[in-house]
Amino acid sequence: MRLRTLLALATTLVAFVATGAAAATDKASKQAEVRRATAAALEKFYKAEPRIKSEVAKAPGHAVFTSFGVSFIFGGAGGSGIAHDKATKKDVFMSMAQASAGVQAGIAQNDVLLVFKTEKALRDFVDHGWEVGAGATVSGGAGGKSAGGGGGEEFVNDALYYTLTKRGLEIGGAVAGTKFWKDKDLN
Repeated sequence: MRLRTLLALATTLVAFVATGAAAATDKASKQAEVRRATAAALEKFYKAEPRIKSEVAKAPGHAVFTSFGVSFIFGGAGGSGIAHDKATKKDVFMSMAQASAGVQAGIAQNDVLLVFKTEKALRDFVDHGWEVGAGATVSGGAGGKSAGGGGGEEFVNDALYYTLTKRGLEIGGAVAGTKFWKDKDLN
């Protein structure tokens, strides 16, 4: 009887350790995937507008996101990214969600870049998240090209806010709100 109990306990312990190791590996692979996507997105911003590279270099920090969305009258998008603090060289994994309503239809993958103008703006973004609300946009793009709101620059909460349409086609006009927050599963 003791042997069975000891064997059952050992089996449970091995399963518990294996599950923890698998979760750690899964977390590491997700982090690596987000790092690759955000690095590629940042390079696309630099290629599309070379002056952005010097803005990022001078800034106290920046954040890069890749999002995927679908819209038809109402739309939604979600994505992940990294906020980088230049002074500490620390990366924080973040998530984003967007909701929109208007005369719109499409499927798109977008990149978002925020270049923070102050350390306070960066800290607020990372510590409390942001809700960027009710901006109107009109955009159209296909096959990596973008026009209108899909490829511009805005100034929000002491940060420059850039977007690029990577793939897909979006057309129309909409009022949208975006929320950013720390990804507790990846930090």
